[in-house]
Amino acid sequence: MSYGDPNNPYGAPQGQQPQQPGYGYPQDQGQAPGYGYPQAPPVSPYGGPAAPTTMPGSVGAARVMMWVIVGLQVVGIAIFAFAAAALNAAKDDDSLKDDTAFQDLVGNSTGVIWGYVVFGLAWLVFAAVLATKFKNGGNGARVTILVFAIITAVLGIYPFILVGLVHTVLAILVAVFVGNANGKAWFNRPRY
Repeated sequence: MSYGDPNNPYGAPQGQQPQQPGYGYPQDQGQAPGYGYPQAPPVSPYGGPAAPTTMPGSVGAARVMMWVIVGLQVVGIAIFAFAAAALNAAKDDDSLKDDTAFQDLVGNSTGVIWGYVVFGLAWLVFAAVLATKFKNGGNGARVTILVFAIITAVLGIYPFILVGLVHTVLAILVAVFVGNANGKAWFNRPRY
């Protein structure tokens, strides 16, 4: 088959006039005919997709959940401190001084409850510091938040079953949102 053969599928179309400028493909948009491919997504200098410039929604939700955990810990610490103070006041009550079983129970449990208050206060400060690291923290902050969320979920299950259920759910969601691909991209982004 030759170029002028009318049966050649690769040859010039037979019997048609050549296209004049202004007909067919748009010439005034600065693109040549046939080059209408979409632009490729931006690529980071390290390869792969570009780093996010704004915090992804799931990471922002995890940060809000961390602040909710901080607020719940404030409430829990207040309840435990009130209970420990009430037990200390009951221990000094004259009508209960002769009840040795009550005095033994109150004496042992008051120290444990004050220990919970101190531990809860330390955990609250740690949670607040981690909640502030969402904006500028690197991969180390991400790993620390993951470990914090997992430990919080376990502590919400074991010692504080009824009260800790909300803590457990929030901590699991924080771990999932920080541990997913969006969280990894956000915390591993280059900082200039």
